[in-house]
Amino acid sequence: MNKIIIVGGLSACLLLGGCGAGQAADATSAESTVVAQESTAAQAESAEAIAGTTEAAATETAQNEAQLPDGVYTAEFSTDSSMFHVSEACDGKETLTVKDGVMTIHISLGSKKILNLYPGLAEDAAKDGAVLLEPTTDTVTYSDGMTEEVYGFDVPVPVIGEEFNLALIGTKGKWYDHKVKVSDPVAEGAADTFDLSAVEDGSYTIELTMEGGSGRASIQSPAQLAIADGAATAILEWSSPNYDYMLVNGEKYLPVNTEGNSVFEVPVEALDAPLTMIGDTVAMSTPHEVEYTVTFHSETLESAESGK
Repeated sequence: MNKIIIVGGLSACLLLGGCGAGQAADATSAESTVVAQESTAAQAESAEAIAGTTEAAATETAQNEAQLPDGVYTAEFSTDSSMFHVSEACDGKETLTVKDGVMTIHISLGSKKILNLYPGLAEDAAKDGAVLLEPTTDTVTYSDGMTEEVYGFDVPVPVIGEEFNLALIGTKGKWYDHKVKVSDPVAEGAADTFDLSAVEDGSYTIELTMEGGSGRASIQSPAQLAIADGAATAILEWSSPNYDYMLVNGEKYLPVNTEGNSVFEVPVEALDAPLTMIGDTVAMSTPHEVEYTVTFHSETLESAESGK
């Protein structure tokens, strides 16, 4: 009813020579602009909320996928800087504890020069109210028997095998951004793998077993194994010429031969432990990656030269 009266009034004013028409038009235009601005702001807020929810969900998913069963593990801790690393006495390995699904790794550093850590970015660590990681005083023992007191920290771990932000502040009073990664957790009490560093450099043969795939293809056993400085490399010959690459620890390896059965030269991370290796076969209508579990048995390790 009110709308009809307003329209009628406007018509009368127009008939009388446009009294107040300009003002009414301006008011209507201003109101439309306000409505449009409010609508745009609401849409932006909604989009931001959706983006935030999506990001949070992605983070939660990544964290859930990274969770380990509750327990104590030994894991590798690596950083993006030679100036920020765990003590050499630790050989890059630290203790990872999982309790109620929350992962925390205790790291012992190389000195007492790093005063605090912050699980995030440096700019956030410098803000008032930021919760900093406080140091503990750890005693580390080197291979020659010498001991040293260094600072250690309990670092929350959001994900295994992927980099995450960890800021630090040292004696100079400035925060620095760093990327760190926790990888290869091994549960305490798990069977120890063979110590490759104790083996003399040279060429060897070793028997292996493999699982996975359809069983139609296999890797020749024993295989050739070269050991140098505690690192092992195997020459794997398939029973098929149809493998065009292998994936080991995320790295792609191409055949070392062009004729006959497919042959690859790949690293062997450990003996007496199941290792995941992926072979891509072109025997089917389309290339297909097949996952295998390969175990190299240390008790069969023999020198290729002496047969011992």
